[in-house]
Amino acid sequence: MRLLALIALMLVMGSISPVLSATDVRISGSTTVLPLASVCAESFNSEQSDYRVTVTGGGTGVGITDLGEGRSDIAMASREVTDTERSKYETADRKFNEILVGYDGIVVAVSPQIYEAGVRALTKEQVRMIYAGEISNWKDLGGPDRKIYAIARRAGSGTRDTFNEVIMGSKEAETPGVSTEAADNSEVKTAIKGSDKAIGYLGYSYAADGAVKGVALDGVEPTVDNIKSGEYPLARKLYFYTLGRPTPGAQAFIDFVLSSRGQALAEKTGYIPVRVLDLNI
Repeated sequence: MRLLALIALMLVMGSISPVLSATDVRISGSTTVLPLASVCAESFNSEQSDYRVTVTGGGTGVGITDLGEGRSDIAMASREVTDTERSKYETADRKFNEILVGYDGIVVAVSPQIYEAGVRALTKEQVRMIYAGEISNWKDLGGPDRKIYAIARRAGSGTRDTFNEVIMGSKEAETPGVSTEAADNSEVKTAIKGSDKAIGYLGYSYAADGAVKGVALDGVEPTVDNIKSGEYPLARKLYFYTLGRPTPGAQAFIDFVLSSRGQALAEKTGYIPVRVLDLNI
């Protein structure tokens, strides 16, 4: 009986040892990149047992901070690393390593009720005026007589930085017309869906299912082709960052994301793959 028990114990230990011995690869940062990294991590984890990837959000700024302070192996980012971040975390022999993993557009979206009432296109100047508090009622834009409920992202968000730079003219621009600041893309989407008078901005992959209605910006619809060509004003690049040479696990996951398998998963999740876009510009 003891021999059988010992054999059973050895079998159990053998069945779980690959999981226990897997090296952790920690990824955090941009909630725009989060769905791409998560779906790739799920496949990557199921296809090999050497590494175990975990992915959390928090925003680009959080990811860069986690990476710089050693809590993450990869930072997800929807903007480039800033000079301030470089001066804080880089050393003579440890520099940020930037990896382009996909392309995305920031969709300016409105509540379905506003879209159906006729607000289906805005100019960049009109959007700027909404967020600057200079336009506060949808009737001034051809919509219903309702006070505009404007949603923005919190400080530290790469999506916010890009929106402010392109629409407001500066990453540090004041936006007194904002009613609510959301922590991530999914929170923006929920807020827009839950209101009958909202406007907000979010990553293309979060708007692709049509639950919120993206409007044309300066006459250009937020479509894959228009983002690919660069015609859409809020097109952008998505990145992974490491600090110094990637760990073996981080490099293995980066290679997977950039492989044909990973890029196919990116496209299926609503992102614009690096390879596909590069062939069209």
